[in-house]
Amino acid sequence: MGSTMTEKMLARHAGRKQVEAGEMIDVQVDIVMANDITGPLAIKEFRKIGIDRVFDPKRVIFVSSHFTPAKDIQSAQQAGILRKFAREQETVYFEIGRGGIEHVVLPEQGLVVPGQVVVGGDSHTCTYGALGCFATGMGSTDIAAALATGEVWMRVPPTIKFIYHGERPPWVSAKDMILQTIGAIGVEGGRGAVMEFTGEAVADLSMEGRLTMANMAIEAGADAGLFPVDEKTLEYVKGRAKWPYEVVASDPDAHYEQVYEFDVSHMEPMVACPYDPANIKPVSQVDQRPLDQVFIGSCTNNRIEDLRIVADLLRGRTIHPDIRCIIIPGSVEVERQALREGLLEIFQQAEAVVAPPGCGPCLGGYMGVLGPGERAVSTSNRNFRGRMGHRDAEVYLASPAVAAASAVLGRVASPAEIVREEVATR
Repeated sequence: MGSTMTEKMLARHAGRKQVEAGEMIDVQVDIVMANDITGPLAIKEFRKIGIDRVFDPKRVIFVSSHFTPAKDIQSAQQAGILRKFAREQETVYFEIGRGGIEHVVLPEQGLVVPGQVVVGGDSHTCTYGALGCFATGMGSTDIAAALATGEVWMRVPPTIKFIYHGERPPWVSAKDMILQTIGAIGVEGGRGAVMEFTGEAVADLSMEGRLTMANMAIEAGADAGLFPVDEKTLEYVKGRAKWPYEVVASDPDAHYEQVYEFDVSHMEPMVACPYDPANIKPVSQVDQRPLDQVFIGSCTNNRIEDLRIVADLLRGRTIHPDIRCIIIPGSVEVERQALREGLLEIFQQAEAVVAPPGCGPCLGGYMGVLGPGERAVSTSNRNFRGRMGHRDAEVYLASPAVAAASAVLGRVASPAEIVREEVATR
């Protein structure tokens, strides 16, 4: 029997010819990443080990992303611990003004490439699987061990295959596809497994779209979300890659724990309603109660492609008077590109607020936190109680197109609605 992408990559990094799902193995890692929340905890545990130096400073990456620029003294202390350790160890470090969110920065900077094994102190490390590498989030103790040894001890996860057929209708995006998937299998449907995404509808996605889908594999409980490497992947990696890379593909006779198939041809934009990413509805079936806030950002949907979609819908329009709209680019490079293309001016003319690259209100800690009873549409990845602020606030997860339309109309709305309105008034 053949092997999956995951089994091949883990076998190579374990010095084995072959591994099987369920085995416990020691794995050499290519990249270890942590941020300003998880990094200080990992550093504290690293100090306890009694080793003076990280295993390879070129393969250790720290990114200040969640509470930077520092919002308070505690945040400043967190970032300070990360910054000091990075300088001491001479690791790769992305300071504000030079980085952004790790899950945007690492792919765009070519620091994660096909065939690697990547571990990160953040659950959305699975984002990098869009590039055909095995990337998974781990706790700070495991990250500390990886910093010291360059190895992790892990179970080989089984793989679930997801096949997407058909051609996406207008306004249906990768975000809608992954929300539909999570709605179908639930937030534990992929628990402890790898989600492998295939099919003609997947092949049609841009790299930005694939990064979005891989990002939300964890929302189905999966360890990782992987895409086959194709010409789009290689074109994206070309000129960026900081490391040699190896293209790994699943064998035709590889064993999958389960196989799911979807036809996207008749899908419409999807929305995850409170308080569960699996509580999905087509946008046309979501209640039309008024909103208080729209957030366009997070590591799920704040790349340049996302911002272009939002700008196209906000151009010549104004944010609803009862709405505050916050737009946060995913990285300094995304922000610069948006500036060059005039997108930031469009956002400001629409009366949206543009904030510095970073995580913003996604985790409920900074720059746009929701108060009691407030209702928001967000392009982020989670909407559990208290995720973006008060436990009684309501968060609806949606694509950038739905978020932009909702910001204009003041309620959850399809982008087709404002386009129809514009046509009708001509």
